[in-house]
Amino acid sequence: MGKLVVERLSLDEANEFVRVHHRHHGNVVGHLFSLGASLGGEIVGCAIVGRPVSRHLDDGVTAEVTRLCTDGTRNCCSFLYGASSRAAFALGFKRIGTYICRDEPGVSLAAAGWRQLGETAGRSWSVPSRPRVDRHPLQARLYFGTSVHG
Repeated sequence: MGKLVVERLSLDEANEFVRVHHRHHGNVVGHLFSLGASLGGEIVGCAIVGRPVSRHLDDGVTAEVTRLCTDGTRNCCSFLYGASSRAAFALGFKRIGTYICRDEPGVSLAAAGWRQLGETAGRSWSVPSRPRVDRHPLQARLYFGTSVHG
């Protein structure tokens, strides 16, 4: 087995990988950058990094992994989380975070040096003043992150 290598991906390339491989999320509309993990020249995973979804975290120095998707290649998730944080810090961001479903173990995040910073109840984005159609699972989520200081 070869070594995982970081590749820069366009948003279209990353969204296509997510469309084919992700079990419950679809396309992302915008991003700061997207990374791929390749093995033997073939993309086996991707991370899409954007601004935080929560306006309370969107402070100009925090980035968020909005999608992370692999084909199941061993260690690919932790490889992409680590690469995403290094890239964000190199671009001047001070913090990076992501949400995972409450029933996911978070082992890849811990392996990349991220830690659980909080949790949020699953709820709909739809409100009377702005009705929306929910296209994601409505369940509790855990928030993990890391900073330039660890």
